[in-house]
Amino acid sequence: MWEIVGMEGKADSNYEEHLTAPPAWWAIAALAAVMAGLVFLRASAAAAVIAAIATAMAAAVLVVAYGRVGLRVHDGYLEAGTARLPLTALGAATALDAEAARRLRTTEADARAFMLLRGYVRTAVRVDVADPADPTPYLYLSTRRPEKLVRALAER
Repeated sequence: MWEIVGMEGKADSNYEEHLTAPPAWWAIAALAAVMAGLVFLRASAAAAVIAAIATAMAAAVLVVAYGRVGLRVHDGYLEAGTARLPLTALGAATALDAEAARRLRTTEADARAFMLLRGYVRTAVRVDVADPADPTPYLYLSTRRPEKLVRALAER
C-alpha cells in the first residue's frame, strides 16, 4: 500500500507544503559555528576559521535536510515525506489545534500510527486509514495549515 517516492513530478498539485525549519534554527546553526571557531582558536586562527566554516556548512545541511520534508495532495494521492498513499485508502481527516496535536503525539498516540512529526510545527492533521488490510490506524501529519490540508483531502 505504501510507496516510497522521490521529489519528481511537482505539477498538478492542489495542496503542497514544505515544513521548513524556523529562523531560530538558523540562529542556532550560526552560534554553533561561532562556538566551534572559539574552541579551535586556541590551536590557531586558521584552525578556528576552518572549524567555523565546516560547522556552519554541516549545520546548514542538517537544518535544510530536516526542513525539506513536505506534504502534497495531487493526482489522487497523499504524499507525506517519503510515503505515498492513494486517497481512496484514507478516511476522515481532522484538523488539530496545538493542544489536540500535542495530546495525539504524546499521551493519546498509537504506536502503529504513521507520524510525520516536526516539533516546531504546533498544529497537525489526523487522517484515518480506511484500508482494513493496513495495520496503520491513522496518519499524524504536522502542518502549518491544517484546515487547508483537510479541505484538499476532502476534495478527492
